[in-house]
Amino acid sequence: MKLFATTTVLVFGISSACFGETEVTFDRQGDQITVNIGDAPFAVYNTSKQLPKPFFSPVRDANGTIISRPLENPEDHKHHKGIWVSIDEVNGIKFWAEDGKIENVSAETHDSRNGSPARLDVVNHWLGTDGKPAVIETTAIAIFPNRLMTYDIVFTSPEGPATFGDTKEGLFGFRMINSMREKETGKVVNAEGKQGTEECWGVPSAWVDYYGEADGKITGVTLMDHPDNFRPSRYHVRNYGLFSISPFGEKAYSKGASDAEPVVLEKGESLRLRYGLYIHSGDTLEGKVAEAYKQFVSATK
Repeated sequence: MKLFATTTVLVFGISSACFGETEVTFDRQGDQITVNIGDAPFAVYNTSKQLPKPFFSPVRDANGTIISRPLENPEDHKHHKGIWVSIDEVNGIKFWAEDGKIENVSAETHDSRNGSPARLDVVNHWLGTDGKPAVIETTAIAIFPNRLMTYDIVFTSPEGPATFGDTKEGLFGFRMINSMREKETGKVVNAEGKQGTEECWGVPSAWVDYYGEADGKITGVTLMDHPDNFRPSRYHVRNYGLFSISPFGEKAYSKGASDAEPVVLEKGESLRLRYGLYIHSGDTLEGKVAEAYKQFVSATK
């Protein structure tokens, strides 16, 4: 499958004024960029070229509790790091498994002002076996005071072709602390009312919400798919705390019921994808997930 999409100008239609006077600001210290909501730290973006990929970790909920799994001594899947973007099988390279390197080239910060969200504009090079970028990722990350994060991702093939293969390992992911996972206190529900990881895995939906106990209080994380993405994405949601969304994997996610539809970008072609991640207090209803989804869609036209 070949696909071409041009980069478009981002329009953020939801004002941070909707959430009072709380500001979202950035503090850069070396290779780390701390995101603050008001006076409290929210998340840290790690950009070191010594890392296999850039990612947010730690990530905190509104109570200040770290809800991203610690990086030290992971019990499994050491490549699951906070909030990240990667996928296996780009020109055969397994970036998700960190067999390939995604190198941050730039990260520009824009504090919230005049009612706009804060924004982190990043450029990451997905390096091929020759050390040159096989794919250039240009992502605008908007961060709202209510802990909604929108990712507007554009993949460009500088030389081409760049082939995104059929895989369940990707694309926009979060790994939560153990206490929140379904194996312990966690609950999972999607926009259609399906419940549990088994029912929600591999199924397209506008959103999936995963909530559980963090330091004795209920906290949730929602992943959201934009209705204007080139095809509906599917969710790689597991009872051990992995939670991700991807449009690449028609065969893998359907367990062979659908044919593989790899995406090929020729030289100079681009693909735009939009996703949301929302961290909330309480369960799906208490966290107003449906309202946050409307906010996400309006903010990423």
